[in-house]
Amino acid sequence: MARQVEVADLVDRARRREPRAVARLISLVEDASPQLREVAAALAPLGGRAQVIGLTGSPGVGKSTTTSALVAAYRAQGKRVGVLAIDPSSPFSGGALLGDRIRMQEHATDPDVFIRSMATRGHLGGMAWATPQALRVLDAAGFDVVLIETVGVGQSEVEVVALADTTIVLLAPGMGDGIQAAKAGILEIADVFVVNKADRDGADTTVRELKYMISLGRREIRGASWRQPIVKTVAARLEGITDVVAAIDTHRTWMAEHGELEERRAVRARTEIEAIAVESLRAKLADVHGDALEGLAKRVMAGEVDPYSAADSLIESVQAST
Repeated sequence: MARQVEVADLVDRARRREPRAVARLISLVEDASPQLREVAAALAPLGGRAQVIGLTGSPGVGKSTTTSALVAAYRAQGKRVGVLAIDPSSPFSGGALLGDRIRMQEHATDPDVFIRSMATRGHLGGMAWATPQALRVLDAAGFDVVLIETVGVGQSEVEVVALADTTIVLLAPGMGDGIQAAKAGILEIADVFVVNKADRDGADTTVRELKYMISLGRREIRGASWRQPIVKTVAARLEGITDVVAAIDTHRTWMAEHGELEERRAVRARTEIEAIAVESLRAKLADVHGDALEGLAKRVMAGEVDPYSAADSLIESVQAST
């Protein structure tokens, strides 16, 4: 039986900037502890203050380097920074293949920086399933800025837009990103474009392609008020990072003026509630109605009933048992 912890004490210690308490709370979230609901209730009145920035893009564009550079920039402003680095899962342990021990080592001894690697554990969309709750932990613990770096397994990791106040899409010259951008739909999720490794040949071409695609999609996607800026950086040398921070600040000001920030956070809450409800329903189906589901599956396979009618029957049985 798992050892029970004193949640109120953990939350209090996390508020007093104890890294071990923050790490323990996130572990409770990741492990789906029986105390998860108690943790969520304790954190609920303490959040809503952190600025949440998401970073996404295909492998090799320099997400981790850019994240580290942004940490340095925000620390120079005196802000506490939390980082949730989403990594692929180990097929053996289920843990993160890349650990925070090998990430951003220059910030490892800074008490006002907290870095946590989280495994996707099979969850698609570039996020770990526990990311929303881990974000609540860092927010409640008083971090001014939380950076969420997606797993980077392709260009499908778009769930970050549901969590972030500002979403940064990174590209690099010579990787075909400019052409793939239209296919991947990243015009819809990007608030700021960053062309990293801008000292390479082809950087200006990538910028031109982005500007062209933004001009095509601006009216349909964003309207006339916000046009995504394109910032060139060489994150490994910290070049252009102050411009990225300025673009993020400009976007935050624009959102506050247009009610967009409040709306995004409302969407974040709705998405989180829906995910929890669906997961609870799925667990109940498995625990209580597993036999009924198996029977319906066999009937669908035999052509005796269509899957929609089978689903309606299953829902009715769940409603009848509640």
